[in-house]
Amino acid sequence: MPNQTIQPISPAAMDSLAALRADLAEASVVELAEELPRMELADQAVRFRLLPKDRALAVFEELDTVHQQELLDALKTETVRDLLDSMEADDRAKLFDEMPAVVATRLQEQLSPAERRSTAQLLGYDPESAGRIMTPDYVSLRASMNAAAAIERIRHLRSRPRHLDILPVTDGHRKLIGTVALPDLVAADPDAIVADLMAEDHHVVVTDTDQEEAARLVQEANLAALPVVDHEDRLVGLITFDDAMEILEAEDTEDAARYGSAEPLERPYLSAGVFMLARKRAFWLLILAIAGTLTVSVLDHYEAELSNATVLALFVPLLTGAGGNSGSQASAMIIRAMAVGEVRFSDFFKIVWREGRVGILLGAMLGLIGGPVVGFMYGPKIGVIIAVTLLLICTWSTLAGSFLPLVAKKVGVDPAVVSAPMISTLCDATGLIIYFSIATLVLGPMM
Repeated sequence: MPNQTIQPISPAAMDSLAALRADLAEASVVELAEELPRMELADQAVRFRLLPKDRALAVFEELDTVHQQELLDALKTETVRDLLDSMEADDRAKLFDEMPAVVATRLQEQLSPAERRSTAQLLGYDPESAGRIMTPDYVSLRASMNAAAAIERIRHLRSRPRHLDILPVTDGHRKLIGTVALPDLVAADPDAIVADLMAEDHHVVVTDTDQEEAARLVQEANLAALPVVDHEDRLVGLITFDDAMEILEAEDTEDAARYGSAEPLERPYLSAGVFMLARKRAFWLLILAIAGTLTVSVLDHYEAELSNATVLALFVPLLTGAGGNSGSQASAMIIRAMAVGEVRFSDFFKIVWREGRVGILLGAMLGLIGGPVVGFMYGPKIGVIIAVTLLLICTWSTLAGSFLPLVAKKVGVDPAVVSAPMISTLCDATGLIIYFSIATLVLGPMM
């Protein structure tokens, strides 16, 4: 067999690579993370290999886990090992969590012993817990240190964590006793004791705290990092601001999908196939279609009344629309207020009392406008029916839209499930019952 020689890269190819490197150097990390997934996988791999190591890691960590997996498949084993070993433990755990178990195990075995231990530690926590999203890489200080010793400790660290804005302070048994902001430490007198520099109040969560609750705390308290402790108050990690914002973004994306009565995609839209998009919507579409048969049943029940007073059928879309819209408005406000911690189940009666009065005001406004107009065109009795129905439908729908999300949360169902389409469908059927009941009372002798 003749000897094979490696063909040299042509000058044109070298020029092309040089131009590509120049283009990559001009783009920011965020821009690269947005554009790479739009390319063919082979093109992604070429561009990624041309990036300097630190910049490549920064871009990789900005990608969604789905795109991270795809890119790893296109890279060489050595590159994958170096990349995974350089990632932060929490980002690596998130990536492994999304992978098939066999693949994740194989990649985890390629890590250095220290990185393997830190990743296994995080994967041992509940997927929805604060422990799963914390970083175990942090710098802790002793309360008895002075500022100069604390700064020397940070300066001489063999492996310096990326996040040093907040430094937890512990006692001799790793128990958290406070936090110190790095700017305060740097600006302090070198002989100042760390205990005297600690913040007056510090926030902390336990490893099994719900991760959305922890992320909301980071946002509301304007924290750069949030300490995480175990059930013996020993410090085990930090939740950083950027990780908290990612959790809130994911939760908001999930809620947005449920508001539209669909299952969350759990991956970028353009990475989802047509069948996946259909599957995520099909279940709730079927549920709403089945629920919609209630409206048909109500109309069928009042068929005789409709045949004797056909004018009533003209106002069915108006009344069901008013009920569905007012219920949807209330549910959207309450669900959002619950998501950001403004209301809870203990506020049930306050919310119902408040929204009930809102519903009355809205119904009265629509009734006072619609009733006289309808009465002038179709007679006073029909006008009265429409006015009273609008009042009652808006009141009932607003009440339903306010208390159903609270009840759902109490029984362990995501409140976003009780979203606008579901509320609207429910209010359609119950609104028609209200409508025809009032019509029967007003027009009884004529029907």
